[in-house]
Amino acid sequence: MRRFMTTALAVFLLLPLSGLAAGQMPQSPLGQHAPAQKYPKVVLFSTSWCPHCKAAKEFFTRNDIPFINRDVELDSDAMELLTGKYKSQGVPVIVIGDDAQVLKGFDEGRVRKALDQYRKK
Repeated sequence: MRRFMTTALAVFLLLPLSGLAAGQMPQSPLGQHAPAQKYPKVVLFSTSWCPHCKAAKEFFTRNDIPFINRDVELDSDAMELLTGKYKSQGVPVIVIGDDAQVLKGFDEGRVRKALDQYRKK
C-alpha cells in the first residue's frame, strides 16, 4: 500500500510537468529536406501558451523551414529585443533575414510571401 501511495504521489506531482513538455513544439531541424541555404534565418518570438505562436511553429516545422524559437517569457534578452528593437508588446513576431522583414502576428500567406521575396534577392 505504501508503494502504491508513493507511486501515485509521484505521478500526481509529475503530471503538470508533462503538460509543459507537451505544449512546447520541437525546433525545426536542418535536415535533408531543408538545406541551410534554401531559407534565410528565421527567428520566432513567442510564448508557450499563445495559439498563434503554436500555429507558426507548426507551419515552420511542417514545411521544413528552420527557425529559432525565442520564448519571451523564459528569455529576458528576447523580451528586451521584442519590446525595444521590434517595438512590439505582443507575440508572435517573426524576423526574416537579418531584420530584412519583421512580421507581427502570424499569417501563413504573409510569411510565405516574405520568404519568397527574400529568396529572390
